[in-house]
Amino acid sequence: MKFTVTSRGDDLSNTLQQRIKRYLLDFGLVYDVESPEMVVTVGGDGTLLQAFHDYSERLEDTAFVGIHTGHLGFYADWVPDEVEKLVIHIAKTPYQIVEYPLLEVVIRHKGESKSERHLALNECTVKSLEGSLVSNVEIKGDTFEVFRGDGLCISTPSGSTAYNKALGGAILHPSLASIQIAEMASINNRVYRTVGSPLVLPQHHTCLLKPLNDVDVQVSIDHYTLDHKTVKSIQCRVAEEKIRFARFRPFPFWKRVKESFIGE
Repeated sequence: MKFTVTSRGDDLSNTLQQRIKRYLLDFGLVYDVESPEMVVTVGGDGTLLQAFHDYSERLEDTAFVGIHTGHLGFYADWVPDEVEKLVIHIAKTPYQIVEYPLLEVVIRHKGESKSERHLALNECTVKSLEGSLVSNVEIKGDTFEVFRGDGLCISTPSGSTAYNKALGGAILHPSLASIQIAEMASINNRVYRTVGSPLVLPQHHTCLLKPLNDVDVQVSIDHYTLDHKTVKSIQCRVAEEKIRFARFRPFPFWKRVKESFIGE
């Protein structure tokens, strides 16, 4: 099996990265940065998020597993003391593949026929670079509302525990093929009205955002920020691709939520 190991870059993560690489080579696995079948990330959720974007073109052929060297993560579920155990699992044990949905974002520009397509593991955020964002929100081709406020966050179930949660969105189990739209400081008065609640859309529903006021729009895809001056529309839906995680043991999502936000 071909593998690679990525690191957050701190001393502990770099040391573990080299140990894992050496152990797996000793087991006869092949180190391949270009086309790995297994990507082991050492650091945290951000490290795995970066690896996802680095290998987003080969998601059908690559599985991810993460070791966290800092705070407990939702994606990185192994700890440094378990490195030897994980290496033996990777080298010797058949593993289960768990697939989670992704967000597809298509950005179209005024006066251009080409569009940009991006995949997000956590979320896409849309904001105005100055003043309020005014945007038509269409769902399944029909106008739902005209949003006025700081911006909108469209998240995956996996990303529902991140920025979406801070905005008051619901936490969704990552096995649900859906996306969630959460508002950022919407304007609601006698003149301007929005639904004021997060919306959860199923796999076959598409959300289309059409900015209405003449402002520069900032679109963020996970941790990547893109500034756009001539955005015509931003289309969001559940992507056909999925991220694949290698599971060697149970990964109780609600237990992880409790540990992260409530504690024991």
